[in-house]
Amino acid sequence: MGSPKVVALGGGHGLHASLSAMRHVVEDLTAIVTVADDGGSSGRLRSEFGVLPPGDLRMALAALCGDDEWGQTWARLMQHRFQGSGEMRGHSLGNLLIVGLWELLGNHVTALEWVSRLLGAQGRVLPVATTPMDITATVRGADPRLPDEITKVRGQVAVARAPGVLLGIELEPPDAPACAEAVEAVREADWVVLGPGSWFSSVLPHLVLPELREAVCGGGRRVIVVLNLAEQKGETLGYLPEDLLAVLLNHAPELPVHTVLADHRAVPDPELLEQVVRGMGAQLVLADIAEDDGSPRHDHEKLAAAYARILGDV
Repeated sequence: MGSPKVVALGGGHGLHASLSAMRHVVEDLTAIVTVADDGGSSGRLRSEFGVLPPGDLRMALAALCGDDEWGQTWARLMQHRFQGSGEMRGHSLGNLLIVGLWELLGNHVTALEWVSRLLGAQGRVLPVATTPMDITATVRGADPRLPDEITKVRGQVAVARAPGVLLGIELEPPDAPACAEAVEAVREADWVVLGPGSWFSSVLPHLVLPELREAVCGGGRRVIVVLNLAEQKGETLGYLPEDLLAVLLNHAPELPVHTVLADHRAVPDPELLEQVVRGMGAQLVLADIAEDDGSPRHDHEKLAAAYARILGDV
């Protein structure tokens, strides 16, 4: 049996960690990346040029660079941010490269394939949609004086910083079509990986976009959910590991979860989480997958070993 086809869904640092690990485990790897960022360099380029926010796509491409000198030099260059005090300050070179190819070639997917070839990336990177999107979150208690009031917060940056408890998200425009190549990649995949990452702004959007949710949930493919190592201020403050799973199932009740992967030190009540995961018809894998320095970051080698065990057990 050959190497399985794996699709990883997400964005930002969480997807970067997952891809950095998974590229050592499988040969056929595709990243499908959120396109709702409205802050920083990505937000500026999105506003000025009317393009997809390139930042999360850039990070995914950098994660797929090889370990040789060529790959690591390009990975660092893609992530390089300009200093100084002028208009270029804060822009990432990788963001500019991606936007430049979009303008030159006129096709998001083709341009990303060219960047991937330049970098020697060990996998494919696709946007979840080919039109920019915005996230609107439902929040309880955004005003501390009104803890039970339900309000809406719009924009990825605002959602990430929102006080109160996030309950769910919607995407605008709600009828935006998913990237056709992304849907096809999911339909052809043996495994889909969700998480880790910003749960509401990077992980969940893939399950809110109807075409992609249907692709993920149909066809008998297996889903691995990788839980975060710590609460995220603004998005998941106060959330327990089982609460993160509940959020996914609230938005996609039919999600075919095969395995839930978590670091053993990040689970306050392993028995409760085991019970919840079994109730989903899935298996719980507790492993040492965090950096040894105590920071809430996944160790790429440990995560790769955990992925290899899960994929090899089937």
